[in-house]
Amino acid sequence: MIQVLIVEDDPMVADLNKRYVEQIQGFELVDAAANVEEAYQCLEQTKVDLVLLDVYMPGRSGLELLKELREKDKQLDVILITAASEKEQIQQSLRLGVVDYLIKPFEFERLQNALKKYKENHFVLRDKRKVSQNELDQIFSKQERQEGNRIQVPKGLTKTTLDHIIQVIRLKKEAAFSTDEIAQETDISRVSVRKYLKFLKEIDFLEETLIYGVGRPVYQYQLKDTRDLNFEFYH
Repeated sequence: MIQVLIVEDDPMVADLNKRYVEQIQGFELVDAAANVEEAYQCLEQTKVDLVLLDVYMPGRSGLELLKELREKDKQLDVILITAASEKEQIQQSLRLGVVDYLIKPFEFERLQNALKKYKENHFVLRDKRKVSQNELDQIFSKQERQEGNRIQVPKGLTKTTLDHIIQVIRLKKEAAFSTDEIAQETDISRVSVRKYLKFLKEIDFLEETLIYGVGRPVYQYQLKDTRDLNFEFYH
């Protein structure tokens, strides 16, 4: 298990991040700290692999903690989570070796992707004295492949609605379903649901079958692709 420490001064945000981490397989939350001093106490008492670190906190900042950890050669990784998006701060954090940088507010999916990517890299390198060029190429090209594999979502479809519909579909696993069923379960109009199902069929996420019976033919769908999808939305 990957041991995670959350350093966040806002209790509500810290609690939300705790629940996020607890939902992701392979990670274990060891503690949460509200400031740099509490973070040091935890790091002295507990083995930590990954820190989810806020920047702006009372007293010393998260960047100060990050810099000190690097100076002390602490063997742990950091994902910075902050409302700040200034170029200078991002550059500084990258120079200090953060593995990812999340700007608040962010969706659960964004943190989930960050942790999944971290877990893959973590286990490639763990317990190895030597790493091959091929393994290193997999690590350093992963982000490029993810960027290149983004699926462009048509205008008029929103992230919130698409995520909701996909979540309901995944729960059905191999069971077939109709537009009307999804409309009823999501409380979204049939016309809107039809647009989203059509898009998901076009990208081969769903398999579509036309069923003939009494009355008008009905389209039925089944989940075809169980992989995580990386969408890009128009702004």
